[in-house]
Amino acid sequence: MRGEIRVAGSVVTRLTEHVRTNPEVECCGLLAGHAGTIKSVFSAKNVAKTPATAYEIAPQELIGLMREIRGAGLQLLGIYHSHPGGDNMPSSRDIERAYYPEAAYFILSPRVEAPKSIRAFSIRAGRASELDIRIV
Repeated sequence: MRGEIRVAGSVVTRLTEHVRTNPEVECCGLLAGHAGTIKSVFSAKNVAKTPATAYEIAPQELIGLMREIRGAGLQLLGIYHSHPGGDNMPSSRDIERAYYPEAAYFILSPRVEAPKSIRAFSIRAGRASELDIRIV
């Protein structure tokens, strides 16, 4: 049985807008909320050397976003990025760098024709399992 993650409809709208703003590079950011429901998007700048195929949030920005999340009384519930040229399944690199096992990892596709433009995964101990996204 698959797990589930609850997401506000406004978050889905913001993620869709973010991924389509610059579809040639990986967008990225953090997702926060409370009581197990994602309610806020904290977009970040992708500072990876090859942003078309990788994402990285600068440590200073990551710390600032985490402070902002805590200051708003929220919890980190998810991390998102996009896959501009491929399927929105976790890559081996995504699995290797899943440093927050309690967070849901959202992978977005900028392609309008993608069967699922937003997918979420639990990544723990080197294994990824897809989560059902319930819009609330």
